[in-house]
Amino acid sequence: MKYREGRGYENLHKAQFPGVGPYDFPRVRPCRYAGGVEFIPWSEALQTRDRKGKGTHFFLDDYRFIRLWNNIDRYIPILQEFEYVMAPDFSLFADYPIALQIYNHYRCNWVCAYMQDHNINVIPVPNWSTRESFEWCFDGDPVGGAVALSAVGTQQNRISKEAFMEGYDEMLRRLRPDTIIFYGKAPDGCEGNIIEIGQYSDRFKRMRIAPIPGSATASGE
Repeated sequence: MKYREGRGYENLHKAQFPGVGPYDFPRVRPCRYAGGVEFIPWSEALQTRDRKGKGTHFFLDDYRFIRLWNNIDRYIPILQEFEYVMAPDFSLFADYPIALQIYNHYRCNWVCAYMQDHNINVIPVPNWSTRESFEWCFDGDPVGGAVALSAVGTQQNRISKEAFMEGYDEMLRRLRPDTIIFYGKAPDGCEGNIIEIGQYSDRFKRMRIAPIPGSATASGE
């Protein structure tokens, strides 16, 4: 077997897609979101038996879903059982080298396009870092349809908040999504047709603070 025909050749032996922009990012098709879906993190997806009517997302540390890039065919049958899949968002941290950011955007779009080719309803997840990344970070992303975002970790200080909103406004201008699904709370000032879905961990927080029947808290004492 030739090296390029085996694993490790950046998945080019599996599929190549029409390129967009100077870096040939794979083109992603828009997805329409009908709503009414519970989204669970990919870290829980393999243990979830009943996937019908559910969705999964990748708002996790990259190491938790690198397996999708390394061996995607193994997971395609599982992903096909979900109603929707939010695309993986390999990180575009501002302090990453530009070459790595570009590579991660390529991987995001390649995985998204590959899943779409296997009849999976994939909701794109736009990503950006600095203002300079606007030159390429939306290339290949679809115009219209639904997108998914998370602002978790971007609201700690004024600079990070402003950077998020600048990218958000650019995303609206470039992609014009008809639905914006926020995993967690949408920051103040975000415009558009926004749907907020609770973080999966919130469910367990509510369970932990729920009063035990017959306890002093439950009886109001």
